[in-house]
Amino acid sequence: MSHLNIEIERLKADTIEMWCLVISQLEKAKLAIETFDEHLANEINANEKRVDAFELKLDMDCENILALFNPLANDLRFVLSVLKINYNLERIGDYAKGITRCIRDTSEPFSKEVLRETHVISMFEIAIDMLRGTLESFESENNKNAIAVFKKDEYLDKVNSEANVVIAEIIKRNPEKINDTLQLLSFIRKLERVGDQVQNIAEEIVFY
Repeated sequence: MSHLNIEIERLKADTIEMWCLVISQLEKAKLAIETFDEHLANEINANEKRVDAFELKLDMDCENILALFNPLANDLRFVLSVLKINYNLERIGDYAKGITRCIRDTSEPFSKEVLRETHVISMFEIAIDMLRGTLESFESENNKNAIAVFKKDEYLDKVNSEANVVIAEIIKRNPEKINDTLQLLSFIRKLERVGDQVQNIAEEIVFY
């Protein structure tokens, strides 16, 4: 195996490790919203530093490979794809942190009824599933799961487009909880953006 191939394999392994960390961040964010667990929120906040460190390392590794080995064809496409995937993974990590930060601004746990009505938990589940699917495609170098992401993202877009009406109805019923309810709207907006980031990742996988 050439030195370039060794560096490419190392880059792939590090990208997968970052990917798994970001999936874990989203899973913990979902659990923190369901359980109103501030300790989980603090854990996500601490792990965000690891996500940021991964982003810096992967960027530097990609730049070094481009500068030192002048990769061509598939190798070049792989490195360019990782550069963009890395950026999108870091943004997803930011959204997970942003969602759990809102717990500190919320007075009490969200009811199961409200979480179901706003589809926040199902949005989490779809977003996590999309991220897992793209990871599987990246690992196996198979486009099938990456392409499936585009259809799944339509659900996130639909929930987001209907969110204003749903949130307004909840506020009418519970005007004393307007601030807490508006936090749910923030969750929905962020999860819709997570879907957009995963779509970007899927596009890079297909490109590669």
